Amino acid sequence: MPAPPIIIKRKASHDGHHGGAWKVAYADFVTAMMALFIVLWLMNSSKQVQEAVGGYFKDPTGKSKMVGTDMSGAGENFKLTKNDLSQLKEQLQKRIQSITELEKLQKNIEMTVTAEGLRIELLESEKGTFFDRGSSDLNASGRELLVLLAQQLGQLPNRISVEGHTDAKPYTGKGNYTNWELSTDRANAARRLMQQSGLRSDQISQVRGFADQRLRTPQDPLEPSNRRISIIVQYVSTEADSEGSSPAPANESKKN
Repeated sequence: MPAPPIIIKRKASHDGHHGGAWKVAYADFVTAMMALFIVLWLMNSSKQVQEAVGGYFKDPTGKSKMVGTDMSGAGENFKLTKNDLSQLKEQLQKRIQSITELEKLQKNIEMTVTAEGLRIELLESEKGTFFDRGSSDLNASGRELLVLLAQQLGQLPNRISVEGHTDAKPYTGKGNYTNWELSTDRANAARRLMQQSGLRSDQISQVRGFADQRLRTPQDPLEPSNRRISIIVQYVSTEADSEGSSPAPANESKKN
């Protein structure tokens, strides 16, 4: 008797051709939809959120645009070094120029990159530009500019020092009050307002009064621009900086 035939049934399968292809296509579809939703969300978000997200993708390390400002950096991750000083200078100048009331004072605001950091100087004129003549009281222009600087510089972790300077004309006022007291009082007036307007309490490293010992124009000791307030944004040293010579510290001011 012959053996019964053996019948083998094979189940049809498409895995060999495109069994997993739909998974890849589906994943691409989900990714595209997620990207679309993110774009739609960003279009309806505030400018601050847009800058924060855009800054992350430009530089995930944290040195992209600062949230809410137009300066480089992001919170504590940003450290102002020598290489960034010129950029900060340009950004502050643009910010000042955008304010009509301060634009006319451009010739009285000088910014230079020095060994200590970015030096911002508020230069007085004959009639007084930022302070009342012979006084440590700030006028409207002085207050507005210092508030703006405090709001911008307060976003940085860098330390700030404030200096007061006078011209060589002896102070003619009350009792033993001299240019030493006037220069120090003006520096402290600037410090107080800036700390009230954005600078952190631990951000100020020094407040110094130099009277007429560091004239801006030594050839003309009575030149009004010798009367000035200097705000120095001290850079944060990098490993490259530490390998070279470090700048000598500024001389301490005299004390009465």
